[in-house]
Amino acid sequence: MFVPFYDANRLRHIRFQYVTVGLIAVNGLVYLFAQASGEAGAILSAFEISYGFIPAVVNGFAELPPPYVAVPPWLNFLTYSFLHLDIWHVAGNMLFLWVFGDNVEDAFGHLRFLLFYLACAAAGAALHALVFPGSEATLIGASGAVSGVAAAYLMLHPRVWVWVLAFGRIPLNLPAWLLLMVWIAIQFALLASGAEDVSYAAHAGGIVTGAALTLVLRRRGVPLFDRQIRTPRAVELADAGEERL
Repeated sequence: MFVPFYDANRLRHIRFQYVTVGLIAVNGLVYLFAQASGEAGAILSAFEISYGFIPAVVNGFAELPPPYVAVPPWLNFLTYSFLHLDIWHVAGNMLFLWVFGDNVEDAFGHLRFLLFYLACAAAGAALHALVFPGSEATLIGASGAVSGVAAAYLMLHPRVWVWVLAFGRIPLNLPAWLLLMVWIAIQFALLASGAEDVSYAAHAGGIVTGAALTLVLRRRGVPLFDRQIRTPRAVELADAGEERL
């Protein structure tokens, strides 16, 4: 419904969002490798089956054939999040990470942000396995981790204005609290409805974990629910003021 593509929210504590950019690069490279290793007409490659997350396997209800076993099942709680089904899948997740990840990384610090991202990915997989314990379908995608990032951004910078494409074509400038609260509400509504086309359980797991970890992982002195309103024009004026000083 809404695709974010820009927020006027400067970094305060770090010079560059190395972890955010690194995660985007790794996801992109893994996607290209998985596509190159796939067979024509196959929905998932052997690589994606080996490193994706299958609830029935991690819950002990099924076993992967030996040729597909590449890592211990517990590691699939993380590896699945670096795999994507198609270019739109990876692009959508990475765009969310690009827009919101830098400021969350800024608030947490590089290492804590990386641990936060991986924890949200693992929590998304865990809730998916709890909701669909016997599923033999392979879960892939960074949505659980990115959902945690979105929840953290909401708790840190709800008043920042974000440029989005509504319905993929209409540019709108919306406050983050409105954009993200609507998006989060939709995820939980679809989870409650039993929709199975997307793992909304993974989204929900990431959201809850992201919100909880934000309380303890943010830097000392970083406030919750920042009251300063940042529009693109406000940032331009602030930059101009700093230059004059």
